[in-house]
Amino acid sequence: MLNKEKLRQRFLRDPLPARLGNLSATLGRISSNARRADNPAIVGDLLNEAKHLIEWTAADASIETAAELVEMQRLIALWQKAWESAAQDRRQRTLLSAQAKTWADKALDMSGLAG
Repeated sequence: MLNKEKLRQRFLRDPLPARLGNLSATLGRISSNARRADNPAIVGDLLNEAKHLIEWTAADASIETAAELVEMQRLIALWQKAWESAAQDRRQRTLLSAQAKTWADKALDMSGLAG
């Protein structure tokens, strides 16, 4: 992220459903990029971005949604911590890809934009 504060200000201008939709898109990019071994730094950057998007979204969400987002953020932080070594293992990349797809679907569902 080049300018985190600028991104935060722009992100917070959007209504909550749009923020959750943007989070879903970032998680979807994690899912699609995690399968490939060619550039693990992209996934690391996206994991970091997702953590920030959750931080900026959870405060304005309902208690139930915020709790789900915080749990998602906790798991993302664990993946981020392990990513350097996990990126070398095809099975771990596949596992993150599947988990990120589940998170993306959940965030999109919480946004209400899919229906």
